[in-house]
Amino acid sequence: MRRNFMKTALAAVITLAFAGAPVMAQVKTIKISHQFPGGTIDEGDFRDRLVRKFAAEVEKKSNGQLKFEIYPAASLMKAVPQYKALSTGALDMSLYPLAYAGGEFPAANLTLMPALITSYEQGLRWKDAPIGKELVRLLDERNVKIITWVWQAGGIASKAKPLVAPDDAKGMKVRGGSREVDLMTKAAGAAVTNVASNEIYSAMQSGVLDAAVTSSTSLISFRLHETSDYLTAGRKHSFWFMFEPLLMSKKTYDSLTPAQQKVVMEVGASLEKFGMEAAKIDDERVVEVYTKAGRKVVDMDQASFEKWREVAKASAWKDFEEKVKGGKELFDMAVAVK
Repeated sequence: MRRNFMKTALAAVITLAFAGAPVMAQVKTIKISHQFPGGTIDEGDFRDRLVRKFAAEVEKKSNGQLKFEIYPAASLMKAVPQYKALSTGALDMSLYPLAYAGGEFPAANLTLMPALITSYEQGLRWKDAPIGKELVRLLDERNVKIITWVWQAGGIASKAKPLVAPDDAKGMKVRGGSREVDLMTKAAGAAVTNVASNEIYSAMQSGVLDAAVTSSTSLISFRLHETSDYLTAGRKHSFWFMFEPLLMSKKTYDSLTPAQQKVVMEVGASLEKFGMEAAKIDDERVVEVYTKAGRKVVDMDQASFEKWREVAKASAWKDFEEKVKGGKELFDMAVAVK
């Protein structure tokens, strides 16, 4: 009896001790995928660096409760399907060119509407404007959450001649990057071929493309100076501004504690200045890369931009307003942001 009493007493003490001890928080590992070349937190494509900065800061501020695995260069999955994977919860996070989702989510084509956005500052003002709030709502409905707002200006790599004004596009095979840009270049007389930015190099090398419009950063990271002889720089004027946010699956977001959600959103917002400044640096750096490689660089002037805008109004803008559900209302909200 004495022995049984001692066992019972000891068990009670152990139970009380564990009841009073703090419960160790479970570590959650989040996978981030993107199509851009990998690097380090300090070197390489700024989009990969932004992802790494985000991961490091969130891990630090969550006291190690949230950890990250980063898969650059489409090493986890191909570029375009990442949106669907986010919406179904098959992927946790991606830094993703949202217009790639235009086939499944037509409203996303507004985020690479030619000649609509003319500066980084204008693009970032979407966040607090009605158009930004509506975009957040539409993505929430599709189980995707915007964590960091990132915009990028683009330039044009071309092989046989510079592509500057609409007349230059006639007879060329051009990659635009979205349905709406393709509609504009097609209206200007080009044949369109759309591939993800990480596939442009091989498409130009094989002759599938004569020219490609993509971000300054992608022009650098994917070494397009090796497959093209001309660059139309986007540092002064560009009809190509693309929304490339850091996104999280709502399924993943909802699995976080309120404190963890707060950390994720705060860190995400804190990186928007870095994203804008790094993109601007690349708008200048791509000129240096092409010049050093002995390629010819031209800047798009205001007159050429205005010609593109007229073509865009009659083609891409009109198409979006007429064919996308709620397109006119969305477009009016976007145009209202100056």
